[in-house]
Amino acid sequence: MTLSFPPPSAGSLKTRPSRPALLVAACFATVLAGCGSVAPLPYQPDEIRERVGQDRVRMYAEQEPMAAPVTFHEAAARALKYNLDYKLKLMESALTRSLYEVSTYEMLPRLVAGAGYAWRSNDSGGTSIGIEDRLISLRPSTSQEREHTLANLTFSWSALDFGVSYYRAQQKADQVLMAEERRRKVVQNVMQDVRNSYWRAVGAQRLIGRVDALIERVNTALERSRKVERDGLMPQPQVLAYQRALLDAVNLLTLRRQDLELARAELAALMSVPPGTRYTLAEENEVELPPPPANIEELEQMALEKRPEIMEEWYRKRITENDIKAAKLLVWPNLSLDAGWQYDSNKYNYNSHWTDVGLRLTWNILKLAQLPALERAHEAQNKTDDMRRMALSMAVLTQVRVGVQRYGLSLSELKFAEESLRVDRRLNEYARAAAKSQFDSELELIRTEARALLSEYQRYVSYSNAQAAWGRVYNSVGLDVLPETIDSHDVKALAASLAATTAQWQGQVFKAAGKN
Repeated sequence: MTLSFPPPSAGSLKTRPSRPALLVAACFATVLAGCGSVAPLPYQPDEIRERVGQDRVRMYAEQEPMAAPVTFHEAAARALKYNLDYKLKLMESALTRSLYEVSTYEMLPRLVAGAGYAWRSNDSGGTSIGIEDRLISLRPSTSQEREHTLANLTFSWSALDFGVSYYRAQQKADQVLMAEERRRKVVQNVMQDVRNSYWRAVGAQRLIGRVDALIERVNTALERSRKVERDGLMPQPQVLAYQRALLDAVNLLTLRRQDLELARAELAALMSVPPGTRYTLAEENEVELPPPPANIEELEQMALEKRPEIMEEWYRKRITENDIKAAKLLVWPNLSLDAGWQYDSNKYNYNSHWTDVGLRLTWNILKLAQLPALERAHEAQNKTDDMRRMALSMAVLTQVRVGVQRYGLSLSELKFAEESLRVDRRLNEYARAAAKSQFDSELELIRTEARALLSEYQRYVSYSNAQAAWGRVYNSVGLDVLPETIDSHDVKALAASLAATTAQWQGQVFKAAGKN
């Protein structure tokens, strides 16, 4: 017997709503319209000018005014508080800490809420036929509405995902520590640059007026010699030799004046002072420099324990080791748990709400073939990291020894510069006492004044070099100079903290040197 059914009515063939079809058509048209519509869009000149203006304001924003002469520790405090390189490292440190906090949440299980809408243009369904006689046994039927809504709340947890996320979180934590070590290194470098530039800038402030006055005197003497040459009052070779000597003096003084100007410009850049800002350095007494440390072995031990580069390399080893551990974890079986609440508005369902739970164990057995290679990679990575750290440690030890030696040599150079200055000052006094109206005596006076001024300049340079060499000893050991926070300190408080820390530095170094 063959079952026959009446054809479906016209109402059943009519697609019910046109709204979903229109929505799909609108989305499709939007996607097509967006294809190929993106073109290069350079910034316009007015936008560039606006950005430059905003950047210039932000670079020097919220700075304390320099109402008084700046001391060395205040210059260092300003450099550390307002230096853009240091601010960048602070932001990088904050970014890595935020990424670490994000990574800790990746270890949580997944709890996913979902909702949806489904529509089709005709009915879903079918018929059944007999297996033996191939005759239709049921009339066409459907158990699904043409449109219905869905909702679910699913909990899922995977053992491998949890393990990999755990190692990734450990890596992010180590990256936070690495960023902190890079911040420490920037602090040490900024302090080193300030120490070098500040004392040269102090010398510039003391000498630049005297250099300008002497250059003016030399130019006046040159003009007089040209008048003598035009009037024929002296033999021409003698006048030309006189002019040559004066030009040599002008050349040396001009070069030294440029060095003095650059020293102030470098210090202003380190303190992030706006260009063109006039500032005055405090006329403080020069700090007496201590003798070179004697027990270098203890300083080397301190350097191996404190240098930021070595600590950063050590944290990097843990990061690469956790990479290998995460790769090894993926070799083993995975246990996953799924549970969820489901809802379907389909009126043909017997139950519209239900809960399902699943537990599954999966294992890609072929991944076991990777295990020997991973073990070899782990061993090779550890050896490479250890060798890189030892090579860096060797360089650090060399820096400590060379730093102490350079400091000793700079003290000798300073002593020689002070002796040269003493002699040149006495010669200038003799020349001034014996000066007469003749050109030769005037030339000799200018020569001795220029030589004395250049010797004084060289003495300031030697003292600055000695300060820089002494700072390199601290830098090579890796001693810290900052309190825990900087933003909460004003310049005066931060300068006082730096002064106390510097005194503690010297005590540590001399204690390590076996001196009290």
